Formats: sequence, C-alpha cells, structure tokens
Amino acid sequence: MADEGDDDDGLYVIRSFSNDVDASLAEAVLEANGIPSTRISDDAGGMMPWLHSLHPIRLMVRRADVEIAVSLLDGNTPDETSQD
Repeated sequence: MADEGDDDDGLYVIRSFSNDVDASLAEAVLEANGIPSTRISDDAGGMMPWLHSLHPIRLMVRRADVEIAVSLLDGNTPDETSQD
C-alpha cells in the first residue's frame, strides 16, 4: 500500500503503441504541454521493429501527471484539462 506522500513516485503506463511514429507523436504532445514522459520498448535496439506487435511501445508518465496526460492524448486542449 502506497503512502499518501508517494503521489509523484513511480511511472505509470498511459498508452501502448504498435509503432514508433505514433509513440513519438504522443510523447511530443506531452512534452509541448510540459509533461515529462518516457517510452519503453523492446525492439532489439531498433533492429527488429516487428517486435512491437508482440511487445508494444509503452508511454509512461509520473503518477501526478496521469490524469492530465491521458486527457491531452484524448484530444482535450490544455484549457479543458485541469491541472489541480
């Protein structure tokens, strides 16, 4: 069970992608809105991109950013998304 003080600790998967282009676009949307993110993929260092069909690229953000990140990727504008 997590402590209440742990809200910003840890990374959470918010989306999975079958190709690098879609993952990069989503990451760019988050970056443009000041949300740090990271992509986790297993494609043998880019040598076997077909592995994404077996192991999708995962886009991850901090717990504190999950709600706003998902909202932005769902197509909401920053004005429509609350950062409270």
